[in-house]
Amino acid sequence: MNINNSQLLITFSSPTKVDSIINNIIKAYSINFNKIFLLNNLDNKNEIIISYNINLDNQINDEYIPYNTISVHRKKYTNTLYTINALNYLISVLNDGKLDKNFSLPWENYKNCILIINNSEFKKINTSIYKIISL
Repeated sequence: MNINNSQLLITFSSPTKVDSIINNIIKAYSINFNKIFLLNNLDNKNEIIISYNINLDNQINDEYIPYNTISVHRKKYTNTLYTINALNYLISVLNDGKLDKNFSLPWENYKNCILIINNSEFKKINTSIYKIISL
């Protein structure tokens, strides 16, 4: 398995649809490390976030790709998941409107959360691990 050619994805789900979505994820992708993480959205009890790493070297079955799936990056030591757009927005806000790739973000302020832009709005979603599924 070439983990260098992987992509971290998250899929937003209601608690009632998690099992169905996980089945589709397994049908759609080759999952790296054979692990799927379920995260509680601490700000919205009606949402579970499913996090998983896929192997891009293997075939993807487009028919089963779940709706509400986005590509994210991870800051390992604070367990922060983020999109590049959200990161750029946050840097700009914290750096007097300037986007500077050398700006040092205070990652500790974003521990165990997801940073995204949704409908042109920045969102910080506080999370906790609900369950880890081993495939």
